[in-house]
Amino acid sequence: MKVAVVHDWLTQIAGAERVLEEILRLYPDATLFAVIDCVPPEQRGFLQGRAVHTSFMQKFPFARRFYRHYLSLMPLAVEQLDLSGFDLVISSSHAVAKGVLTGPDQLHVSYIHSPMRYAWDLQHQCLRESRLERGLLSWLARWQLHGLRIWDQRTANGVDHMIANSAFIARRIHKIYRRDATVIYPPVDVGMFTPGAPGERTGEFYLTASRVVPHKRMDLIVEAFRQLPDRRLVVIGAGPALKRIRHGAPPNVQFLGYQPAEVLRDHMRRARAFIFAAEEDFGIIPVEAQACGTPVIAFGKGGVTETVVALEQIGAVNASIVKA
Repeated sequence: MKVAVVHDWLTQIAGAERVLEEILRLYPDATLFAVIDCVPPEQRGFLQGRAVHTSFMQKFPFARRFYRHYLSLMPLAVEQLDLSGFDLVISSSHAVAKGVLTGPDQLHVSYIHSPMRYAWDLQHQCLRESRLERGLLSWLARWQLHGLRIWDQRTANGVDHMIANSAFIARRIHKIYRRDATVIYPPVDVGMFTPGAPGERTGEFYLTASRVVPHKRMDLIVEAFRQLPDRRLVVIGAGPALKRIRHGAPPNVQFLGYQPAEVLRDHMRRARAFIFAAEEDFGIIPVEAQACGTPVIAFGKGGVTETVVALEQIGAVNASIVKA
């Protein structure tokens, strides 16, 4: 059986890429496709030495830095990937990968990290955060997103089986595509993320870590610590919004940029708590923090409600135990 794995774009290691890594482990002979591949050499370990077959967009100027600016061309690009010689197609999709063209004798299984949130329920938030609420550019962006919604819904018909990374995303899939999805949670390396030695947790700082993009709400966390000058925050992660958030941040906030997993784990083990403000699809990193024994302070919406036990739930369980 010939297997093809299709990922949206390869630019860095994040939650979707960790899922991709496990899919590639399950299918070691699979051929890998992506719209573009710009992962730096030092971060390519998760690809397990595979060559990546890319689209015509790979040759676009400044593709690594400005790939999001080419979003309106990505549906066309992913449709040009020739998968006609494969029996099984597995798409790992948070944008356009599920839109690959397959035939009636091919099985297409799509692991959906999320439908394009910026084109659907989060459109107005994304336009506001991009300062595109008014003017000609705003109407151009709205027209492009309208076209993406039409394409996104149409291409759902080409998927034989949908998999969601959380019950939250399964509900979003049903809302948008009117399709049922099987929930398979993303992998968490609990062998890597473990509690530290006794006494290692100093509690001298709070920690947040993520890709620094608008919907992760890192700016909200940083601003909250402006109101807490006696508390220290450490921020791990890189992304297009980092420069803006770092500019004017209060002195009690430290930015470390991108860090390898070992450094992240070390900070998780020592932090007083991990803070997470995003309405996330699943949220691997709060689970990693808990695996290190670190309490999580999270915004109570999205996939995190399936992995973080609220204080009132803990109280209810404790009360039941005492009563018993």
